[in-house]
Amino acid sequence: METAFTKLVGVRYPIVQTGMGWVAGPRLVSGAANAGALGILASATMTVEQLRAAVHEVKSRVPEGTPFGVNLRADAGDAAERARLIIDEGVRVASFALAPSKELIGRLKDAGVVVIPSIGARRHAEKVAAWGADAVIVQGGEGGGHTGDVATTVLLPQVVDAVDIPVVAAGGFSDGRGLVAALAYGAAGIAMGTRFLLTSDSTVPDAVKAEYLKAAVKDVTVTTAVDGLPHRMLRTELVDSLERAGRTRALARAVRHAAGFKKLSGLSWSQMVRDGLAMKHGKDLSWSQVLLAANTPMLLKASMVEGRTDLGVMASGQVAGVIDDLPSCAELVSRVMAEARQALEELQQLHSLGTLPPPG
Repeated sequence: METAFTKLVGVRYPIVQTGMGWVAGPRLVSGAANAGALGILASATMTVEQLRAAVHEVKSRVPEGTPFGVNLRADAGDAAERARLIIDEGVRVASFALAPSKELIGRLKDAGVVVIPSIGARRHAEKVAAWGADAVIVQGGEGGGHTGDVATTVLLPQVVDAVDIPVVAAGGFSDGRGLVAALAYGAAGIAMGTRFLLTSDSTVPDAVKAEYLKAAVKDVTVTTAVDGLPHRMLRTELVDSLERAGRTRALARAVRHAAGFKKLSGLSWSQMVRDGLAMKHGKDLSWSQVLLAANTPMLLKASMVEGRTDLGVMASGQVAGVIDDLPSCAELVSRVMAEARQALEELQQLHSLGTLPPPG
């Protein structure tokens, strides 16, 4: 299936595996890439050298020239160094959770890197498109992790109408029917996080995957208790306790987690403070929210790496409530494309029978 996105990036299918922290490592990314989708490494939880090693591992797992991407934090103090790594290593795509600067977009594009920021509002899409972004991933409120409150079905057509670059739809997608629906809205593909997390190629511990599989749609909630921002995740006893905790306890926990993240990331305190200032300015956050941001990577690591569902949080899209199996990436992508083709054939049959009006 060829779309503006597949032609831009060079993948076989208009499907993206998103860059989820602690989840989107070399095994999952190479699995998605070998299946014909765009796999994206999550780098925010890696040091620069760990990122370099991860890029090399992905390359060793896929045929030479297979496109994949790296997700970067645009507000990180070492964002320029990581961008240089992407350029030097010949990585095809740089994706961003926050809008990169016009200068950073230009530097990457000049080196032949495809720049794809993720956005959650029409005005953000318009801004990065004006700055030269090659495409955007637009996530509606159904998506996992940090999210907005506008549904994909409302946000997606707004963005498609606002920009003239390929738009990839995220938030609420898990199958081929969703892909066809996104294409009907004018998108050039779909991005999936939770659906790829729940594959056999994902390194998330089995006990954690089991929690996702048993969740119903109403077991996926949005809370601000983790880092002061709306965060969609599975509702657990830990989430309930975080919401009951007072500000003093929450900030004390954040300080401990900041120290832990400093050790893992290799960042100095001064670098973390600079990142905090950038985050505060970029999102207009209070200092309490900046400090609470340290909770996110550490609480995710406890579950996604260590398997401690009692001590960690589990970011999740609402689609977790309708997922009940763990296919490989190859099986998942093949299934999605088969479902999409079937849906398109059924629509064509309706048109040929006169049930649908002719185009125009």
